[in-house]
Amino acid sequence: MSDAVLPARAPSPVVVPLEARLLRFGLLLALAVLVAGLVLPLGTLLLRAFQDPEGSFVGLRNFAEYATTPSLRLAAWNSLWTAALTTLLVVPLAFGFAYALTRACIPAKGFFRAVMLLPVLAPSLLPALALIYLFGNQGMLRELLFGNSIYGPIGIIVAQVFYCFPHAALILVVALSTSDARLYEAATVLRAGHLRIFGTVTLPMARYGLVSASVVVFTLVVTDFGIPKVIGGQFPVLATDVYKQVVGLQNFNMGAVVGLVLLLPALLAFAADRWANRQRSGLLSGRAVPYVPRPRRARDLPLLALCLLVAVALVGLVAVAVWGSLVTFWPYNLNLTLQNYDFDRFDTSGWAALWNSVRIAATAAIVGTALIFGTAWLLERGAPGGALASAVRFIAGVPLAVPGLVLGLAFILFFNHPANPLGFLYGTLAILVLNGVVHFYTVMHLTAVTAIRQLDPEFESVGASLKVPAVVTFGRVTVPICLPAILDIAVYAFVNVMTTVSAVIFLYGPDTKPASVAVVHMDEAGQSSAAAAMAVTILAITASVKLAQIATTGAVNRLTQGWRAR
Repeated sequence: MSDAVLPARAPSPVVVPLEARLLRFGLLLALAVLVAGLVLPLGTLLLRAFQDPEGSFVGLRNFAEYATTPSLRLAAWNSLWTAALTTLLVVPLAFGFAYALTRACIPAKGFFRAVMLLPVLAPSLLPALALIYLFGNQGMLRELLFGNSIYGPIGIIVAQVFYCFPHAALILVVALSTSDARLYEAATVLRAGHLRIFGTVTLPMARYGLVSASVVVFTLVVTDFGIPKVIGGQFPVLATDVYKQVVGLQNFNMGAVVGLVLLLPALLAFAADRWANRQRSGLLSGRAVPYVPRPRRARDLPLLALCLLVAVALVGLVAVAVWGSLVTFWPYNLNLTLQNYDFDRFDTSGWAALWNSVRIAATAAIVGTALIFGTAWLLERGAPGGALASAVRFIAGVPLAVPGLVLGLAFILFFNHPANPLGFLYGTLAILVLNGVVHFYTVMHLTAVTAIRQLDPEFESVGASLKVPAVVTFGRVTVPICLPAILDIAVYAFVNVMTTVSAVIFLYGPDTKPASVAVVHMDEAGQSSAAAAMAVTILAITASVKLAQIATTGAVNRLTQGWRAR
């Protein structure tokens, strides 16, 4: 036997009974929020699809009616083929852009990364409004369509390409950033050509990123409401059909059926993405060498041209929307004015809608970040496991597969039910905050879990050995170290809640209309310049929040991450 002394195993965190009960209460609170904000509304939606207007069970009669209604079947087909075509356009374009940022030596990569995020910061209606100014019936470049109309599938697809591009590009940038330089060196030694290396090394390593990007784009197009509402014209899609059934016809049962149909593509795409993520393990070993691109003009110049074209298109559409917001009366009086920003002249809510959105987004960012990060810590380090933790983990992943329009419809059916004791929330800011937190819960939860898992469990073990309560360790150690991730979560919540349309179109009251819904109503009333002005104002607010985060990142890192430096 060797006399070597084995290192002592770190003690497991010890939680006193009172503290254990408090931590368990925290998990119960998180479960209650998810059940009230997700499980019960979706259950109500499912139940209403099998009922008639009087509440009697009718089996599959509603689904049979849906299947035999030509207009509804046409809407489903239109949603699928426009989403598929948009995916075929966006993913290769985003792949080329991401390839330029990660595998080429081009200048101004920081500028291109910033421009890439512009559509994320704007409501989806902004590109649709800009396209109307360019190619509408009175558009400046309408002759370029050769007699075709921008109102319909052409406008929807072009606007969706703008809206979905950054989502695909962000995924592909991550996929292309994780590569092993040794594979490229081996291929070069074997005298493989550039195209062969691209086909046998680059694409196989990025295939799961391509699957994820395709899934995200397809789901976004199928479930988006704002773009087809503004520029779709008489071209029916599932998202606008849900709105027509609920708001126009007050047919909540058929609306529930269409909502479930809308949920199916999202669920299938979600399952495909989960399968791809399970298959991606083992692509990068612990001995991998980071790939550093070398200058090559034959590759770099075309990719630089591609990035410039994409940047011009993205900035150009935003610039057209800004210009349109300053036009006195499109298309008859093109003199510039700021009167379109006097929102009280064009909408009953006026500026109040914008302040409502700011309050909703800020509350969702603060409350949602605290709830989600605290729950993630409880699941990873705080409370013991068991059925309760397993239930919270499972439900936390569900919102990613639920379209915003479906969630909004489920909310109106659940919270507006006469027998629901939570019915007092309907029409208040609180229900909009809850909807925003639940709608974007999964992405924020995964971000928090990733940040917490990067921490050494020794922090909690040392605290427990010193009889320091786990909550104190959480406040003094975990939160400061994870502060950059916490800020990312808060900004993500603020930006997405500010810009979403689909999730809130059914939920606002007379005094709680969000700015994104006001854009829809202004456009419906023919006030396109005022609608563009509201969309531009939303973009200005979200961009300012993002810039503030970037400006404070250095100071936050110096205060909380200095211990990482050698």
